[in-house]
Amino acid sequence: MVTNPFQPDDLFRTRRMVADQIRSRDVRDERVLGVMECTPRGHFVPPSRREQAWLDQPVPIGHGQTISQPYIVGLMTEKLDVRPEHEVLEIGTGCGYQTVILAQLCRRVFTMEYIEALGQQGRANVEALGLSNVEYAIGDGHKGWPTKRTFDRILVAAAAEQIPLQLLAQLADEGKMVLPIGPPSDQQLMLLEKTTGGVKQTLLCYCRFVPLVGE
Repeated sequence: MVTNPFQPDDLFRTRRMVADQIRSRDVRDERVLGVMECTPRGHFVPPSRREQAWLDQPVPIGHGQTISQPYIVGLMTEKLDVRPEHEVLEIGTGCGYQTVILAQLCRRVFTMEYIEALGQQGRANVEALGLSNVEYAIGDGHKGWPTKRTFDRILVAAAAEQIPLQLLAQLADEGKMVLPIGPPSDQQLMLLEKTTGGVKQTLLCYCRFVPLVGE
């Protein structure tokens, strides 16, 4: 779990957010819910947006990017099925909120951000909570992690027009990837599972994410 620098009111509002917006819906994984309850979203948004942090909606974090709505974070994390022994690739560090959620559930997170200034801010937010099982990179998420390797799980926090094949190649056998796919007007949140027979695709819901930027 994270080092706790939070005010009691932050934790109260966070627990209420999880109860009202996530636990009351179709997210049931107690590990995911427990981690979200101890990770106040207000720590990750600009001070001018802090009162929006506990609403079930995306919040702008600068550079044309947003922090995803709490329910979507819970849903994506649950469907990713992260285990303590896993190594997870996250595409889109952003403000670091999803990074912190993942880092408390797995062995190691490898997180990439295309926008350098945003990646630096996200890293600062993560490190302020005392987490040391995170590695960082700046680069094009379509291409995956800069060095050749595979990951047990991959989470993509921005929408590509189609499945990035270089990214899919970094998913280990029997691995899972959760990502939004499609143009802004018609995005689908998908679960991909790599099996011996190919890649199984499951539609989770319709959604709206910022585009996955890069080359």
